[in-house]
Amino acid sequence: MEILTHLFNDTVEFYKWSLTIADKRVQKWPLMDNPLPTLAISSSYLLFLWLGPKYMKNREPFQLRKTLIVYNFSMVFLNFFIFKELFMAARSASYSYICQRVDYSDDPNEVRVAGALWWYFVSKGVEYLDTVFFILRKKFNQVSFLHVYHHCTMFTLWWIGIKWVAGGQSFFGAHMNAAIHVLMYLYYGLASCGPKIQKYLWWKKYLTIIQMIQFHVTIGHTALSLYVDCDFPHWMHYSLICYAITFIVLFGNFYYQTYRRQQPRRDASSSSSSSSSTSSASRAGKALANGTFNGLSSKAANGASAAGRGEDSKPQENPGRRKRKGRAKRD
Repeated sequence: MEILTHLFNDTVEFYKWSLTIADKRVQKWPLMDNPLPTLAISSSYLLFLWLGPKYMKNREPFQLRKTLIVYNFSMVFLNFFIFKELFMAARSASYSYICQRVDYSDDPNEVRVAGALWWYFVSKGVEYLDTVFFILRKKFNQVSFLHVYHHCTMFTLWWIGIKWVAGGQSFFGAHMNAAIHVLMYLYYGLASCGPKIQKYLWWKKYLTIIQMIQFHVTIGHTALSLYVDCDFPHWMHYSLICYAITFIVLFGNFYYQTYRRQQPRRDASSSSSSSSSTSSASRAGKALANGTFNGLSSKAANGASAAGRGEDSKPQENPGRRKRKGRAKRD
């Protein structure tokens, strides 16, 4: 028990010390005074993951078509705003894409970068609605471990990023990720418009590829920063590399399971369907020929033979009658 008490006290003391080196510019910004609001939102998210499916178990799924259209296109505009702000502010501040230290001054461009990063952090909290909409629509198969891990960790960990390093090297990953999310939510928004638009959305697979490229670029960029001994917290660099590796593994597995593993099955099913369609077409051709023969020719033949039998029956009956008449006369 004493060990746990000491561990808890040491953790509290470390947190108090870390606040002395935190970014003073963001201290009074919403959600940034302490981690409790962020942890409360993430805990509520996890609680909804448990209670949501139970609530929807015996209920009809919500459609939410108009809601999804508004939400997805709103996220397109929000991520484009973040991308534009980071790009313009970093350009005005002459940021380096190889190594950029954090400037904690009140320079307008630096504050603009910090503000854009704060909006990026907020957008990760808003993205919790992705999961909420999946559950309300009873798309439970979409709520995978990758989905939950990605959403929950991004919002929680980016609080740390904004609290201590709202600028410098932090802009690179957020800048790239915001651009990718513009494309991603544009896809979701168009898909929400209905089947008339969905038939043109052939590029979903490439969104996953772009995301995996993003993580590889992040690792390469971070490793380069360590190589040149960039004036940025090294523990954050190492943590980011480990974090990106987990995404490469999870997204790689998702890509394999979704697009590679099912490819032979799709090819087999398509070949079997084509062969079955060919055989069904041949059977249909035979049925059509048989139908023509039985329906028309045989009817005509049967009709002709019936007519022939009708015509022939009279002469056959007449001789019999004549014979019987003749016998009667002879008798």
